[in-house]
Amino acid sequence: MLFRSLWHGAGQPWDNHEKIEQGHRKLASEIDQPIAALLADLKQRGMLEDTLVIWGGEFGRTPTVEMNGSTSKLGRDHNHYGFSVWMAGGGVRGGTVHGSTDEFGFAAVEKPVSVHDLHATILHLMGLDHERLTYRYSGRDFRLTDVEGNVVREILA
Repeated sequence: MLFRSLWHGAGQPWDNHEKIEQGHRKLASEIDQPIAALLADLKQRGMLEDTLVIWGGEFGRTPTVEMNGSTSKLGRDHNHYGFSVWMAGGGVRGGTVHGSTDEFGFAAVEKPVSVHDLHATILHLMGLDHERLTYRYSGRDFRLTDVEGNVVREILA
């Protein structure tokens, strides 16, 4: 099993609390073609089915702009109630959309997936049973998914 983590941008460029449209449009234009090329290359070489590609962050953005006193910063705050992560290859069913947010894009309302569920699914796709990774310490059970989480089977190929 091989693991690689790739980072795009210096510092925290995706953490736009100001000028989010301008910032995210620039960042997306920088990374769109390289991601497409990576997926195409993996597929052409027959490696995509064995490679799990995950794109996401630890939170999304609120659907409304932040206010600084009486002026808008044209940015948005952190939002852990509703955000997107996409996965490709590695046992994920291509073209699948799972869940949705409310009409404002604030909170997951249809088929919400917790971070524990996401972790359980990633471990499953890597061939690991998250429930067997439990260990006891100081009278409490621990595991990578915090003794929670269910594999999101609807997205599996």
